[in-house]
Amino acid sequence: MALQALHSSGVAFRKILSHFPEELSLAFAYGSGVYRQAGPCSNQKNAMLDFVFTVDDPVVWHSKNLKKNWNHYSFLKVLGPKMISNVQNNYGAGVYYNPLITCDGRLIKYGVISTSILIEDLLNWNNLYIAGRLQKPVKIIALNENVALRSALDKNLKSAVTAAFLMLPESFSEEDLFLEIAGLSYSGDFRMVVGEDKAKVLNIVKPNIAHFRELYGSILQENPQVVYKIQQGSLEIDKSPEGQFTQLMTLPKTLQQQINHIMDPPGKNRDVEETLLQVAHDPDCGEVVRLGLSAIVRPSSMRQSTKGIFTAGLKKSVIYSSLKLRKMWKGWLRKTS
Repeated sequence: MALQALHSSGVAFRKILSHFPEELSLAFAYGSGVYRQAGPCSNQKNAMLDFVFTVDDPVVWHSKNLKKNWNHYSFLKVLGPKMISNVQNNYGAGVYYNPLITCDGRLIKYGVISTSILIEDLLNWNNLYIAGRLQKPVKIIALNENVALRSALDKNLKSAVTAAFLMLPESFSEEDLFLEIAGLSYSGDFRMVVGEDKAKVLNIVKPNIAHFRELYGSILQENPQVVYKIQQGSLEIDKSPEGQFTQLMTLPKTLQQQINHIMDPPGKNRDVEETLLQVAHDPDCGEVVRLGLSAIVRPSSMRQSTKGIFTAGLKKSVIYSSLKLRKMWKGWLRKTS
């Protein structure tokens, strides 16, 4: 099972986890502080560690965390755990971030998301926010025996492969595939224009080909639509209309709906299957899929970033944004030098 490749026994991560309430269905670390990245993020020693905590009951979890880590929260803490949970679940991408926290001598950022909302995102790509994080190599620190969550994590990886196939030519390399997969959750993200290094996706993939291979290898070997030549690091897929239709029909529901919305002319009101059949025969099938991804990611990333001003507080938001801009500036200087 591909999910096994995500597991980690990192003592340092588990030590940080001990500072938080234990009721977690999933906890993982991600980003440049966990896996080496090329470019301006290459200095892992000083990189901020990013975490996501998945909880069954956000009200209970935030209530306990407020008692343990009151100073982690913005002014919203005075409104109590119910209001914090309401902001978490009903605004942005369903995740509540506390950034710029010092824990065990390291600077960390952690997001909290409810288990049910994460499962929905993994299966349907409602926001492709945390689901997108989990399409790249991460370090899973805690994972309980929730069968639905484990199944959704695996389905998310398979969906990422399918979406990438639709945007690639008939023959391509492993690196081409992993670049497409890593870029799925950045399609249409406004932060790629302001605040992120433009070479971010390449910087994530280049030093971590082996980690991506570990994550997706078994899925590729078991997929009946692909010829995976592991020794050469090359792949071939079925680009016939029939093959593409099969792939389109297995895409997450929200992406299918966005494609239908893009391709369905006013007044036609065709069902999704009819639209996907048309797209399967379209030479620009891959571009249509890309537009569908952008239609999910763009509003989700904008809402989540706006929400961050309230959950982080104005001061931390300014500091965090300046760090992002500095990173982007460093990336630009590297490219021009």
